[in-house]
Amino acid sequence: MDPVASPKRRVFARLSIVAGNALQIAGILAACLALSASRSAHSMVIAVAAMLLAWVLLYFSVHAIAHWLVGRIVGIRFLHYTVGGTGNPEGWPPGIRWIFEHLPFFGVQTEKLSMQSASPRAKALMWSAGVTSSAIFPALGVFWASQSVVPFSRLFFLFALFWSFGTLASNWRSRTGDYAKARRALGGA
Repeated sequence: MDPVASPKRRVFARLSIVAGNALQIAGILAACLALSASRSAHSMVIAVAAMLLAWVLLYFSVHAIAHWLVGRIVGIRFLHYTVGGTGNPEGWPPGIRWIFEHLPFFGVQTEKLSMQSASPRAKALMWSAGVTSSAIFPALGVFWASQSVVPFSRLFFLFALFWSFGTLASNWRSRTGDYAKARRALGGA
């Protein structure tokens, strides 16, 4: 995500691409371990807590690295990662908005010349990758937990689907969300 494009985003820290990728990959791997622990836990409380932890880790770990990965595949270069509040505060209802403005989301700063020379389609793919992965991968993690018969996982899967749909819908409607940036890249409003 480009913090320059969203002046409302509060940035807490900057990380190198290597450090940011390492932290996000660690988060994804920790989510996988938590899902495995939820499946084999002998305590219902631990199983449910591990499943919830996995969902949160996936939600926070896949967005920016998806921008980076897809961007690199289509030839876009990046300067660094940022850690800060949501880049799309208007996509959240007022009560939750404040929380999301203060949570540590990863963002990734594109290189200006690289973005200028990228094709509209490449930019749109890069912008779309983040929010799409934020909707899909956490829900897939909970789906896996439900297939592994983790307690309360089917109910939580319904919540995860609702959350994913809300993530996609709020981002689609937002003027500052990634899908709006993708539409602008393709020449649409």
